Amino acid sequence: MKKKVRFFQSVNFKIALAFILILLISIEIIGAYFIRGLENSTIDNFTKNMNQQVSSLAGTVGSELSKKDASDTTVADTTIQRILDNTMSSDMIEMRVVDEKGIVRATTNAADKSTIGKKNDYQDTTDFTAKRAIDEATGKRVYIIVQPIQSPTGDAAIGVLYVKSDIEKKYQEIYDTALIFVTASLIAAAISMIVAVLVSRSITQPIGEMREQALRIARGDYSRKVAVHGKDELGQLAETFNQLAERIEETQDAMESERNRLDSVLSHMTDGVIAADRRGKIITINEMALMLLNVQSEDVIGQSMLELLDIEEEYTLRKILENPDEILIERETADRGTIILRTDFSMIRRESGFISGLVAVMHDVTEQEKTEQERREFVSNVSHELRTPLTSMRSYIEALSEGAWKDEEIAPNFLKVTLDETDRMIRMINDLLSLSRMDSGNAQLQLEYVNFNELLSFVLDRFDMMVTNQEKKYVIQREFTQRELWVEIDPDKMIQVIDNIMNNAIKYSPDGGIIKVRLVETHNNIMLSISDQGLGIPKKDLFRVFDRFYRVDKARARRQGGTGLGLAISREVMKAHGGAIWADSKEGKGSTFYITLPYEPYEGDWWE
Repeated sequence: MKKKVRFFQSVNFKIALAFILILLISIEIIGAYFIRGLENSTIDNFTKNMNQQVSSLAGTVGSELSKKDASDTTVADTTIQRILDNTMSSDMIEMRVVDEKGIVRATTNAADKSTIGKKNDYQDTTDFTAKRAIDEATGKRVYIIVQPIQSPTGDAAIGVLYVKSDIEKKYQEIYDTALIFVTASLIAAAISMIVAVLVSRSITQPIGEMREQALRIARGDYSRKVAVHGKDELGQLAETFNQLAERIEETQDAMESERNRLDSVLSHMTDGVIAADRRGKIITINEMALMLLNVQSEDVIGQSMLELLDIEEEYTLRKILENPDEILIERETADRGTIILRTDFSMIRRESGFISGLVAVMHDVTEQEKTEQERREFVSNVSHELRTPLTSMRSYIEALSEGAWKDEEIAPNFLKVTLDETDRMIRMINDLLSLSRMDSGNAQLQLEYVNFNELLSFVLDRFDMMVTNQEKKYVIQREFTQRELWVEIDPDKMIQVIDNIMNNAIKYSPDGGIIKVRLVETHNNIMLSISDQGLGIPKKDLFRVFDRFYRVDKARARRQGGTGLGLAISREVMKAHGGAIWADSKEGKGSTFYITLPYEPYEGDWWE
């Protein structure tokens, strides 16, 4: 924002004022010395000249005053009076001659002519020192000289010569000279002020233009340049300022480009990035970190990084700075449950080695950790599932090898158990191979358009026929839409999925239970639901029933010959078809499994 500077606060005024003050001080100092010297010289010359005149006049008057043998005193006085009148100058005010008897013999003061021949009444005639005094009549300064008059032989004083001169005139001449000097100084100061303002303006105008350019640069406007008025230092400064503006513009563009690149990188990174200052206060956080931590940027800026990551109890900022290893952080989220974040810390160092901040890079390793955990569980489950039938087979084979094969009643049972366990292992291995092919993407679907109503009825008819061959009785209720639903699927894979769900429903349903099968059409999907009246699935196990080898009731599942892979295979098959499968259950009230497939209504012209 541009702030107007008053004239008396401007550099222009300050330069002019400094110039004028220097000039006035110089003039005053010179004037003081000049006037003082003029005064001393003028007064000294005046007093010296007056002293010489009075001394000479005293010798002349002494010759006349010493003629005591003169018969006529009046003639002598007339001669002395004439000498005084002839000697009288414009600088002299009064001269008086007094003899040794104190009788006034002559005077130049016309008003005191009556005192001639009378007793002298001036007290100053007894003081033979030259002095300056104030005339009582006029109030002006005068210079009084009382000169003794010596006899021609010089051995006796025969009188005094009193001279009062006008020294005020000399002081007035000095005053007039000083007044002329002061007047000339004031005129010179006025002219100098105008010149100083013009000169200072020529200096401050380029500075003002550079100030305007600096304000424009601060606003981000680099379009204008400072005018160069000459080749002097200010001109060079203006050229340098223009070059600086160009460099700043280039640097600003480079920094803006780099910042945009950095912002783009941070925004599109799959890792969360948090930057903090040396006190651990957050200064930057990218979108991925906000999403992983489920926070808002305005809420965390300025917050402690340790507090945000919820590790302030286990770690301190000093500990992390001294040993910035990676740590695993678990966070609870509303939509994904527990997530695991691998966090790597790195220090921000300056070239001097000073630590100015800390950067934390977070990567969501929930899936990796889950996959690793599933791998460990898978290896453990496969080992356990294979060990049980192998141990059983080994026991029966050892019994047969020890002679049990000779017993016609026991041997067939032992062989039957061994065959059943072998079949169980073969089924498990086949299921594992199917899952492996699906995981690797090598399983090819044999797609064809199928009437899903008829396919579902075909599968359910088989289970209806199986009711008479099982000890457990059950009833299958069907609720199908009346509209024919044609979908593009792999019939064998889809039958396998439905078989798995139906087998589970039959296994876990009570004797005489009802299994309800519903087929409906929704928007761009068909939905199949299979409900049983079994024990249900606990809520904590509901999300894991599709994991490999996971069983809610492991002992019961093994007794019924399950491998724990059926629902896992079903999930992979539905995923390959672009559909979905999930379960809903209430413990003690049964379970419902849902299957959805993408569906587009059948158009008759497809077959034309």
